[in-house]
Amino acid sequence: MITRFWAETATALATLLFGVVIIYGALEFGVGWDSSGPQPGAFPFYIGCLIALASLATLVSTVSRRVAGHAALEAAFLDPPRARRVAAFLLPLIGFVLISVTLGMYVATILYLVFAMRFQGGYGWIRTLATAFGTAAAFYLALERFFQIGLLKGPLEPLLGL
Repeated sequence: MITRFWAETATALATLLFGVVIIYGALEFGVGWDSSGPQPGAFPFYIGCLIALASLATLVSTVSRRVAGHAALEAAFLDPPRARRVAAFLLPLIGFVLISVTLGMYVATILYLVFAMRFQGGYGWIRTLATAFGTAAAFYLALERFFQIGLLKGPLEPLLGL
């Protein structure tokens, strides 16, 4: 069981690290002013500073509330039933990413929507298949044809002439 204290602490540390990485990357581009105005790294630098400072404030607040004996921080954040709900959401997304890389974005979209609608949502097969194939077709028309943005393609798309 993960308590709220450890969840808040881990999140604060992760976002602090994220902010520090942004700051470090921005320093490579320069954060000062030159003859044309702010250097390219100025905006990311200040955003990274805000993220890091907010993360530090969250960390200090969480630790000080724990020292003060705040009972809410000891409540369960992730117990087995909640972990199952998170896994029911996260594992299909991981599967979607893996299928996108191997079989292409359109096949992954169809399979993900069929799984989510039929097996998690309990929708009927007709509505599920119509939504899944309709969504893939809409993505193809909007992205590939209209905006001319190519998505990941697998071995099935060339067989269909896509």
